[in-house]
Amino acid sequence: MAIKRDAADKWFSACVRERANWTCEKSGLIDPEGQVNGVSRVLECAHVYGRRSRNVRWHPFNAFCLSHRWHKYFTENPIEFQRFVLEKLGELKHELLRERFHDLSIKYSPTERKKEIPAHYRKEYNKMREVRKCGVEGRIEFLGYD
Repeated sequence: MAIKRDAADKWFSACVRERANWTCEKSGLIDPEGQVNGVSRVLECAHVYGRRSRNVRWHPFNAFCLSHRWHKYFTENPIEFQRFVLEKLGELKHELLRERFHDLSIKYSPTERKKEIPAHYRKEYNKMREVRKCGVEGRIEFLGYD
């Protein structure tokens, strides 16, 4: 059974794709529609640790912008995905993400999940879009909720 996608997921996913300028972080495939309209049919938000893990579900280190092809490939080849993640994040960020994944003290209230987290990522996304309007084409980092 699939995990339901909510507003926090929608805005976090938009941030991940915008961070990469609507470009697959593995193949380099660019989605011009995403760059213009902020919507993509070919690029996806791929999580390192699945969305079931709320303590990392919306953490910037936990997601990459991938084409459907590469997202599927990495889902079917987790060792290859871990190599990719380590290469992209580096050892320190990878370890911080792993530690956060195992930190069961991180909890979000229903209000945070339904209102505050989506509002945070919507704001981050809109800031990134404004930066793009100024001509920035490369990667733009965004702040995590906490």
